[in-house]
Formats: sequence, C-alpha cells, structure tokens
Amino acid sequence: MKAMILAAGRGERMRPLTDHTPKPLLKAAGKTLIEYALENLAAAGFSEIVINIAHLGNQIKDYCGNGERWNVSIAYSDEGDTALETAGGIVKALPLLGDKPFLVLNADIVCDYPLANLRAKAIDLAHLVMINNPSHHPEGDFSLNTSGLLSEQGSDKLTFSGIGVYHPKLFENIPATPLKLKPVLNRGMQLQRISGEKFSGLWMDIGTPERLRTLAELGNHHARETSRHKEDVTN
Repeated sequence: MKAMILAAGRGERMRPLTDHTPKPLLKAAGKTLIEYALENLAAAGFSEIVINIAHLGNQIKDYCGNGERWNVSIAYSDEGDTALETAGGIVKALPLLGDKPFLVLNADIVCDYPLANLRAKAIDLAHLVMINNPSHHPEGDFSLNTSGLLSEQGSDKLTFSGIGVYHPKLFENIPATPLKLKPVLNRGMQLQRISGEKFSGLWMDIGTPERLRTLAELGNHHARETSRHKEDVTN
C-alpha cells in the first residue's frame, strides 16, 4: 500500500512562522513535523510515499529528497502556487498513487496510532481513524455507529484524526481543482460506504504555535526520561 502525506497547506494559523518556512518543516524537539510522519510510515512498513506540495514546496523537496534517509521512496505532487485543498490534492496525486487503496495522513499530526494496522485493511470507499473531540474542535465531525459505518448525522460525533485509507473510486469524476474532503466523504457516507474506528491513544494536531510548543515540551520531557532511564540501567 502506498501512502500520501498532505503537506501543501499554507499554515495560516502558524503565521508568521510559516511566512518563510513551510509548516511541515517547523521543528519541535529537534525534529520537523514531516519527519514524525515519515518515521511513523517507515516503521509501519510503508515504503512508497507521495507528498503534495504548494507553499514553499521546494524547501520540502530539498529537505526530504528522495526519502533515502528514511529508507523510503518519495514522489512529489506539485500543486503550484495555490494548494488544491485535501480532496483536490488527492485527485491530482492519483496518477502517483495507483489504482489500489492508499493511506493519507496530514503532515501536521503527531500520534502513536499503529499505522501498520491499515496496510491490509479491507475497505469499501474509505476507512477513517476517529478520535475523541479535542478542545479546539468540540463539535466533532462524524458519528460512528455500532456497525462500524460513519455518518454525517447524529449527536454523538467524533473528530476525524487526519488519518484515512481511501479507494481511488471515492474520487471518480472529481476534477483536480480546489476542493475540501468533507463533501466527498459526506457523499460516500450517504451511500453507507465509509467505515471508521475510534482511536484513544496519543494524537496531536500541531495547528498553532502554542501546540507546536506543547509538542516540543513533550519531546524534551521524553528525551530527559529516556536519558534518565539509560543512566539508571548503566549505574
């Protein structure tokens, strides 16, 4: 299964940090955001990765290169000066993704979801990983029913994590023009062809400078704990 990292966004909420640096290259605890995604994908056995780029995209290409550093192969879908939003960006990248289901995740999320679980996931049109609603998105996105299907209706909604597996058929007859993902998903949900699962582990959407600082603090704390543990073992 191939994977795609969504990295073309302008990062408006991160400004002025993103005025001269693309959001995926912002650092926390000594590591760029996109590195967290690449390391997780590589560890889960994903070796063919597509990254879409737009705003300051050449910096991402220069930084990530062909993926050799992570033992993966990277191809780029260049959207030019104006990003195509999520659905439009996926449509443009379809020639690189092939005709089989593929994984897509946002470049600005950090989590410990076991991505390897999705490599052999049987899906219809799409399968989304859902989480409890974070404080910055209390209204949620979709409801998950007992049969494992997602719906845009219902009061007990969960938030879409930004991790999903999609079949190319979901994007049939959709042009590569700016288009958000939600209307495409809503159409599939009306046909009862989109499934989901709830994940309750570590998940962070690094969408603001404050959350970037929180990630840095978490990373530094983890590094200190790891160092302390090594000292305890060797002493």
